[in-house]
Amino acid sequence: MTDVTAPQTWTIDDKEYAIDDLSESAKSQIINIRVVDQEIAGLQQKLAIMQTARNAYATALKSEIEG
Repeated sequence: MTDVTAPQTWTIDDKEYAIDDLSESAKSQIINIRVVDQEIAGLQQKLAIMQTARNAYATALKSEIEG
């Protein structure tokens, strides 16, 4: 049995490009975008955690003030 996979593509402005056909510079930019996307996702998770903590602190403060 042969394992056939579709070529990886990158979409820009609704147009698909086969990654294998791109220049090394373009492939490098794709890697950079992927790294940045991963970092953004991590920061979004951290932001969600911080917002949850802030809400908990605000609730604790309100409880402390109002008794």
